[in-house]
Amino acid sequence: MIAAIGNPVYDFIKTPKCEPNGRVLSGCSTNAALALAKIGEQVRLIGAVGDDYREHFKASLEKLGIEHEIVPSRESGGFSLIYYDDFGNRTLNLIGRADNIGRINPALYADCSAILVGPILGELSFEEIVNIRKNFSGLYFCDPQGLLRGAHENGDIYHEKTKGIEDVLGHFDIVKPNELEGKILTGIDCRQDPYEAARIIKSWGPRIVIVTLAELGSVIYDGREYIDIPPYGIDLVDSTGAGDTYMAGFTFEYLKTGGDLRRAGCYASCTSSVMIENTGPDFSMSDAMIRERQEKLLAISDYRVRVGVNQ
Repeated sequence: MIAAIGNPVYDFIKTPKCEPNGRVLSGCSTNAALALAKIGEQVRLIGAVGDDYREHFKASLEKLGIEHEIVPSRESGGFSLIYYDDFGNRTLNLIGRADNIGRINPALYADCSAILVGPILGELSFEEIVNIRKNFSGLYFCDPQGLLRGAHENGDIYHEKTKGIEDVLGHFDIVKPNELEGKILTGIDCRQDPYEAARIIKSWGPRIVIVTLAELGSVIYDGREYIDIPPYGIDLVDSTGAGDTYMAGFTFEYLKTGGDLRRAGCYASCTSSVMIENTGPDFSMSDAMIRERQEKLLAISDYRVRVGVNQ
């Protein structure tokens, strides 16, 4: 069993290649949970949902056998995401904000081998992140996107390095920022030097740091070596959820292989590739599909991400 913690959202999404009708179920922890369930892992999702989408949310999870602990909320959260190129660049505006999660009963993750923390907009407090670590000895993974976001009154989203974030990230086993989050956290342009950004974050205490770089791949650092992971080439439709499903795939394979970072990274990259060929939660994904792609990435030797320091 793996627990995913963070608020679901119902997003309005528009890309150069698609524009779904209405709002689409998404969210960091939600996308991770959906991917894990599709590849055969038991999952429990914990987050706040309003009455406006509660029944739809429950039905979507129950269809895949995902356990859920719904925190009551005045409304469900959501963003407007307008992508304007094929590299994941977008405008991001708030259209609904769910309530904070609050304290979580340790019984909800006592039977878990891993916890994935994927907040959307500060709904999980630093205090509760530390409390979870005190009560949990399994694999503790953080996608920090929602710990670095805030919203203006007009709904515009801003990013900032939150006070105390270094200490909080030090409680995790694995921390996975994307290139924007890596720059916010460290001041380093990750398209120039993701290795230095990973080194700085690693110095705060996590065992492993992963910096994802969209179409360039990703870099994994465990304090001893840097492992460059290639992307799996696809026809991008919607990059929403790419990092979320990377987290899911990495955790699944890391636990299954006993900590093989290269295999886990390649599996994660391929899990993400399936997600971004589609939009929304309703598409086919399987362990067999991902493993076929993983073998192709594992066969690539001496891959280096195409960043400034490698040119």
